[in-house]
Amino acid sequence: MWKVDKPAVPGLIRDAVEVGYRHFDSAADYGNEKETGEGLQAVLDAGLCQREDLWVTSKLWNTYHERDHVRHACERSLADLGLDYLDLYLVHFPIALKYVPFEERYPPEWFYDPNAENPKMEPVKVPISETWAGMEELVRDGLVKNIGVCNFGTSLLRDLLSYAEIPPAVLQVESHPYLTQEKLLRFCEQQGIVYTAFSPLGALSYFSLGMAEENESVITEPTVVEIAERLGKTPAQVVLRWGVQRNTAIVPKTSKRERLEENLAIFDFELTAADMDAISGLNRNRRFNDPGHFCEEAFNTFFPIYE
Repeated sequence: MWKVDKPAVPGLIRDAVEVGYRHFDSAADYGNEKETGEGLQAVLDAGLCQREDLWVTSKLWNTYHERDHVRHACERSLADLGLDYLDLYLVHFPIALKYVPFEERYPPEWFYDPNAENPKMEPVKVPISETWAGMEELVRDGLVKNIGVCNFGTSLLRDLLSYAEIPPAVLQVESHPYLTQEKLLRFCEQQGIVYTAFSPLGALSYFSLGMAEENESVITEPTVVEIAERLGKTPAQVVLRWGVQRNTAIVPKTSKRERLEENLAIFDFELTAADMDAISGLNRNRRFNDPGHFCEEAFNTFFPIYE
């Protein structure tokens, strides 16, 4: 649901359910959870699916990392989504920012005070252990079925696993042929953590944000194009198939019904081992969604979280 305009959300959800989708990846920070809830309620009311058929994910925003705020943030997402429980709730970033009350601004985004003379992010010293304790309470109280994290590396995961009473079920990170993250994926497999790839098509979501160059599109790579032509599939389908075939969940984003259908039509073919290796060989360690870059450029705050 990232970057989906509010008026388009309910119709997109109906299109997705009709096409065959059952997983909706949302977040407080996306600013459209109320509209997402309207769309979900509409498809349930129409009998297009049952609640238990859906998998709805949301995410805890950076300003709600203190234990007392975790539950309130989750309850706000549940209210906006019109749901009694979430299938998955994720810590959105390993970034703790100063609390902004709901009545002051929601979603609060990145600036603490956007009207300040020199607005910037305001970090606070909240350990992940405190945030995670709040996440575990959500599971025990039935508000959430599963909990996990986004944008964590192996070191943070190791630390979290050392004290977690309920281990993270899912890690969601940027991953595509230009950012394969092989060691991170292998570690997650060893630990029984499901690895979910956001931006599985790479640069496409970032052109409009000025965070990627036009020549950085993996679907125009000759290797991908050749495989697609040989298989009678689109380059995007080949890249998405590579994602699921390497044992990762993927959350591609689109607002168009024809793309929804295209993205879902990847289970009637397989890539050969040579094809998989060739696509993996495109790796550049190119990260498009990097707070170490965009926070300084967009929010006047240098805030790296990756090496």
